[in-house]
Amino acid sequence: MAITTAMCTSFKQELFEAEHDFTADTFKIALYTNAATLDASTTAYTTTNEVSGTGYTAGGETLTVVAPTTDGTSAIVDFNDVSISNSTITARGALVYNSSKSNKAVAVYDFGSDQSSISSTFTITMPAANSSNAIVRIN
Repeated sequence: MAITTAMCTSFKQELFEAEHDFTADTFKIALYTNAATLDASTTAYTTTNEVSGTGYTAGGETLTVVAPTTDGTSAIVDFNDVSISNSTITARGALVYNSSKSNKAVAVYDFGSDQSSISSTFTITMPAANSSNAIVRIN
């Protein structure tokens, strides 16, 4: 089992089919244990090996989209950081998905190691919104 950071291949195709609207659709981030298998071939949100624990709700957290923009020749989408208060969970990675469009996968992120909270706030800090780091970017 492994989580591999990648923009999902199905998402790339769906962009050409005008499936996703980052100005109107609802996007979520779901957390997964180290037993999950998520990578570029992931096509949709799944409950298999999703984190469970105090403070975490199956399906994950709703993301607040910062307006899509450009940086140089790259198109980027950014989200506000996510905080899960009073939680006791352990996560190895995450899946960003479009809950407005049949839970279609956008991107997978490996945290590099298990990250935990014990009766505290679990925070997902989004990377800088630029052409090298934005959480969703087309270079």
